Amino acid sequence: MRSPKERVDYGKSRRDHVSRVSQADLLPKERKFAPLQVLASSNEGRVNQLLPVKYKRMSLGPFAFFRGAVSIMAADLARLPHSGLTSQLCGDAHVQNLGSFATPDGRLVFDYNDFDETIAGPWEWDVKRMAASIVLAGREANHRRGSCSSAAQAFVARYCQFMAEFAHQPVLQVARHQIHRQKSVEPIHAALLQSERMTTAGMLKKFTEIGARKERRFRKVDTVFWPIRGVKRREILEALTLYRDSLGPERLRMFDLFRPVDTGFKVVGTGSVGLRDYVVLLEGNTPEDFLFLQVKQEVPSAYSRYLPKMVYEHEGRRVVEGQRAIQPMSDLLLGWTSLGGHQFLVRQLNDHKGAIEIEKLQGSGLQSLAAVAGELMARGHARSGDALEIYGYCGSGTKLARAVGSFAEAYADQTEADYKEFMAAIKAGKIKIAGD
Repeated sequence: MRSPKERVDYGKSRRDHVSRVSQADLLPKERKFAPLQVLASSNEGRVNQLLPVKYKRMSLGPFAFFRGAVSIMAADLARLPHSGLTSQLCGDAHVQNLGSFATPDGRLVFDYNDFDETIAGPWEWDVKRMAASIVLAGREANHRRGSCSSAAQAFVARYCQFMAEFAHQPVLQVARHQIHRQKSVEPIHAALLQSERMTTAGMLKKFTEIGARKERRFRKVDTVFWPIRGVKRREILEALTLYRDSLGPERLRMFDLFRPVDTGFKVVGTGSVGLRDYVVLLEGNTPEDFLFLQVKQEVPSAYSRYLPKMVYEHEGRRVVEGQRAIQPMSDLLLGWTSLGGHQFLVRQLNDHKGAIEIEKLQGSGLQSLAAVAGELMARGHARSGDALEIYGYCGSGTKLARAVGSFAEAYADQTEADYKEFMAAIKAGKIKIAGD
């Protein structure tokens, strides 16, 4: 084991490989790929009939396009030099993958809540993606360009500030770090209030009905949810046996107290549209005791082709272990399974889940959310990487904040250009969207 000083010094030495100032560089002339081709290739393994739904959701604006185009940014980040210091990446870090949810002890917390793209990789890839998302979300919320840039820089500065603090704290203290200022931040407060309203009773009312045999059954909800019957239903329920093997003994007994009642298919998110996403309704001790499990298909991370040493036998397990590495508290029923030649994550379809609303980012909301996002990301990277090395590279954070802020502005401009190309392809009939 190297001494703490040696680890900090190693982080500083990586500035010789990639200076902090050069983290601003996007190098657009070195982009040798066609963005829409990269986007198309990322759809391998998805349900083709649902891709027009994905593209429809991505067509709503540049930020929506950004959310669904992590594969394009992965290709951009991979062609740029990086520090060579790694941590567990969230992977798809953007402001609407921050949200509130209930922890195993029932408390509502605010944290990163989507880990489909998680993988061990260069820490700055997460930082740059989140910074770019702050600029794009700010523009959508009608902030001036200077305000968007300032918020992105505030995010990076906060990240560096807390990385410095974590580098000097006991390891276990870092692992347990909690944030206590969330309710004072308007976008987060709104998400927490939404979580309080999102109950199992509400989900039962929205997705189920009482069947002919007086049992609850899933019902069709517009074009986003429908029940599954017959052979596919049996296959989904049989997959719970393999999922059961992924649970620890302390969680197994709790799961065994539930019995499956019905299965359905749910169209979720933006980037996830096209992946197989099943929902299982289970009943516990009483007819009013229900649990919703999400069985969500996982494919290789968008970054995996650029990180050839990161090979995973099971993509659902990759997501579970990545989430546990980043977060101090995860879903009690987090696990994985396989079904029909595909790999899946299994988790509770959380009945206390709140999301960030873009309109809440007006005024001081964007800057406040950016600061919390920086603290949360620093904690995740410090838990899963080496805080001393990353701190050694970042230093005070002043140079890095300016550099990544400039990168975020440039990448937001690039995303807007890619979005225009995307919309032109839709208009020309090269890309089909739902409703055409």
